[in-house]
Amino acid sequence: MDKRIGLIAGSGQFPFLFARAARDHGYAVYAVAHLNETGEDLAGYVDSIKWVRLGQLNKMIKFLSGHGIRQAVMVGAIKKTRMFRDVRPDLKAIGVMVGMKDTHDDRVLRAFAAALEKEGICIRESTFLLPELLAPEGCWTNRKPTRSEKEDIVLGWKLAKAIGSLDIGQCVVVAGGSVLAVEAIDGTDATLKRGGALAGGEAVAVKVCKPEQDFRFDVPAIGVQTIDVMAAAGVKVLVVEAGKAVVFDRNAMIAAADEQDITIVARADDPIGL
Repeated sequence: MDKRIGLIAGSGQFPFLFARAARDHGYAVYAVAHLNETGEDLAGYVDSIKWVRLGQLNKMIKFLSGHGIRQAVMVGAIKKTRMFRDVRPDLKAIGVMVGMKDTHDDRVLRAFAAALEKEGICIRESTFLLPELLAPEGCWTNRKPTRSEKEDIVLGWKLAKAIGSLDIGQCVVVAGGSVLAVEAIDGTDATLKRGGALAGGEAVAVKVCKPEQDFRFDVPAIGVQTIDVMAAAGVKVLVVEAGKAVVFDRNAMIAAADEQDITIVARADDPIGL
């Protein structure tokens, strides 16, 4: 069995967690890291690292192929706004994108994954070595959702799935039966802040997988920072999809939520009840 794996890294702690897990499982890890995104300390967690700018696909392929990599993961966030101000596409990346009708997340990521797979590099699900990061079903916190919040959860779930089907975003903020914010290119934290500013401290945030979610990349992720943003914005409830959202530092996240009197619920796509 080939025990080498490529790590195409964005920002945040996910690349570090994956690198540690991969090495614990006996893999040699070869990382492609993105300048201005990936933490510089990642070099100490992997066997070899190549720094690239967003869009330098040919450098990525040459590095991975040069080390005989035949499987890789794509983990960590890339700020979507960089697509408009900090991207340096090489000829190979331009060739991938030239025939695309739009630059929605899934279309871009699938196109780049397909380009890597044409070079013999299979892209695997980002959580295949870290299944414990997936959200378990249930209400995790001392505070439970109120009756009106349960109604907003149901509404928010339907709307979040709808925008996900259009590849717009994965998160909505709802209060009193009204939609206050919808995630777009600005990301989840900005959505929480926009929605919370309108709600007066009683908002519900719902973050779900897209109906046709590709679990190789762009899986919804939450952590302690999510709770910090919610507390500052006045969002009282966070709902994610059980078994399909990545949770970082879950115990610390629950402790922070309990301290701020915030509710966290992980529910199935078709739950019996809340």
